[in-house]
Amino acid sequence: KPGEQKHPKEPSSLQCMHLAVVACGDRLEETLIMLKSAVLFSNKRLCFHIFAEDSLKPEFEMKLKEWPSSYTKKFESNIYPITFSVGNAQEWKKLFKPCAAQRLFLPVILKDVDSLLYVDTDVLFLRPIDDIWHLLREFNSSQLAAMAPEHEIPKIGWYSRFARHPYYGSTGVNSGVMLMNLTRIRSAHFKNSLIPGGLTWEEMLYPLYQKYKNYITWGDQDLLNIIFYFNPECLYVFPCQWNYRPDHCMYGSNCRGAEEEGVSILHGNRGVYHDDKQPTFKALYEVIRDFPFEDNLFQSLYYPLQSRFLDTVHTLCGRIPQVFLKQIEKTMKKVYENRVIVYLGANHRY
Repeated sequence: KPGEQKHPKEPSSLQCMHLAVVACGDRLEETLIMLKSAVLFSNKRLCFHIFAEDSLKPEFEMKLKEWPSSYTKKFESNIYPITFSVGNAQEWKKLFKPCAAQRLFLPVILKDVDSLLYVDTDVLFLRPIDDIWHLLREFNSSQLAAMAPEHEIPKIGWYSRFARHPYYGSTGVNSGVMLMNLTRIRSAHFKNSLIPGGLTWEEMLYPLYQKYKNYITWGDQDLLNIIFYFNPECLYVFPCQWNYRPDHCMYGSNCRGAEEEGVSILHGNRGVYHDDKQPTFKALYEVIRDFPFEDNLFQSLYYPLQSRFLDTVHTLCGRIPQVFLKQIEKTMKKVYENRVIVYLGANHRY
């Protein structure tokens, strides 16, 4: 129509792997370290969608600009205010942790984004995001999101022992790493316990929260468990090495995928990057935090990690250092080989 504004998609955003995070309170540094781990290893271009309190926006912009150009050219970033499209914003904002419920509204807010990887601020990538992004291709025709189980063993799982609301599968799912086909989520009608017919994602969120708010402990994660309890065919479940938490090693090793392949995505929940309860997790966080961007990966990342891990062998998680090192070593070898090939190619005369 004449006079109507069009909003064409940026060509770069079509070639992008979209990564979303929600940062409130004191989560600025943690978020930046997560983004740093994403940029360090990934191959394809990244689009960051950072949802943050207004007071954090200038600092995010400033810190990301300080990164060397060899890295800043690998991503573009957008920073958004915290907004909730339905229900009471203050109620949503206080659910579980500050602003955590924002992730429930990503399909509604990011209308031009087809697929998205959402992660909590306390996540670290130990291999390229490209590898989890490829899992989107494994979705069958009814699947529209992917998460890992909350626990591997029902008898020690939280949901199987304590939940007072419906949850997915035998142990529930953890929403700290969530791969989403937003296009499918926006067009789907979800079965629910509210009305006999299906509801859209946006229609369902607030009534579902109202119905279960006195029974939920983990806020938005519980709501996602309730949604996928009623719609199990919509969920693709990926293995624990894509969302590896202290629970996977602090009671003895119970993530077989990580034992075989190594940890792909580390999720330091329970605040373990900032206390001394799980020194293996803390060591990974601090070594990635302190890595000087343009230094040699083996010299300034891998070797410091190995020596830090020697100090953690007295802990249950520290007894299996190869689980934490396997993917990171593989990834660094690939990065190194790619650079050598690029360097040789650039200097080769035909």
